[in-house]
Amino acid sequence: MSSESVSTPVVDAVPALEAVPVAWTPPRGITLPRPVLFLLVLLTGLALLVSTMLWQRLSAIQEQLARQSAESGTQAVEARTLARQAQDLARDTAARQAVMESRLSEVAMQRSQLEELMQSLSRSRDENLVVDIESALRLAQQQAQLSGSVEPLLAALRSADQRLQRAAQPRLARLRAAVGRDIDRITSARVTDLPGLMARLDDLVRQVDELPLANAVGGNRLAGPVAEQPLPASTWWQRSLAVLREEARGLLRVSRIDQPEAALLAPEQAFFLRENLKLKLLNARLALLSRQTESARADVASAAAALNRYFDPASRKTQAAAGLLQQIQGQMRSVELPRVDETLAALATAAAGR
Repeated sequence: MSSESVSTPVVDAVPALEAVPVAWTPPRGITLPRPVLFLLVLLTGLALLVSTMLWQRLSAIQEQLARQSAESGTQAVEARTLARQAQDLARDTAARQAVMESRLSEVAMQRSQLEELMQSLSRSRDENLVVDIESALRLAQQQAQLSGSVEPLLAALRSADQRLQRAAQPRLARLRAAVGRDIDRITSARVTDLPGLMARLDDLVRQVDELPLANAVGGNRLAGPVAEQPLPASTWWQRSLAVLREEARGLLRVSRIDQPEAALLAPEQAFFLRENLKLKLLNARLALLSRQTESARADVASAAAALNRYFDPASRKTQAAAGLLQQIQGQMRSVELPRVDETLAALATAAAGR
């Protein structure tokens, strides 16, 4: 539309005619000059071009806004996911931190305890060495009393001497000297071999059932040489007479018995005699184990008397058993084991710090 005013058409005054039709002609407008019209067309095209460009720009902006909105939504979802993961990670980190702090406190406590223990060990190393040696010696002394052997005492004393040598403490020199003196004294002491005596007594107990009695009939010993001699070839009645003579000779036995009660011993009492001898030997064994030397000697002497009284002294088994009993009586000395009182006194002095 133009901004210029448009004049109204002027109509000539014509007298009105009632019956005559008049043809209508459109009014003629005002003709614009061409430059103005060209300018209007140019402005209109320019306006359309600008409008089109603005519309395209607006469309591009809308698309960009929509794309940015979609991206913003996706980023928001990702951000929420990352936030949840960060929260979970933060909780896990806090839990791990709490666990690590507790472990760190435990490690610190253990370290402090270990330091205290190391300090205590470094301060009381000598005292612990003295206590260990004393306990080992007392235990070895008990084992020696139970076994009747000085080997546990010697082993404990030698181990104590080696430990003292490795420690190399001047204030423990007296203790080491006492240990050396006790080792020499125990090594040179004569002690009853209790395990050997026990073995000999057990061997005697096993041999009792095989020992021949003094009144036992020696038919087997006489029948041996006679059976080896063949009968002379003669008549039947001579052979029969020879057999009868040998049988009669076997029925009669002539022997010398110095103890009359051995000859009067009934055959059914032989079992109780052997069992009584076994009990005496076992009593001697128990007496040795309980360190009752006098009682063991009495039992062994009683067993030797019974052996010489009721058993055949001419038998090799009886002679071997009697010789074994004499050996046991000769070896049965005092079973009092040597003690380590000097070492124990030196240990008490070292423990007191003097």
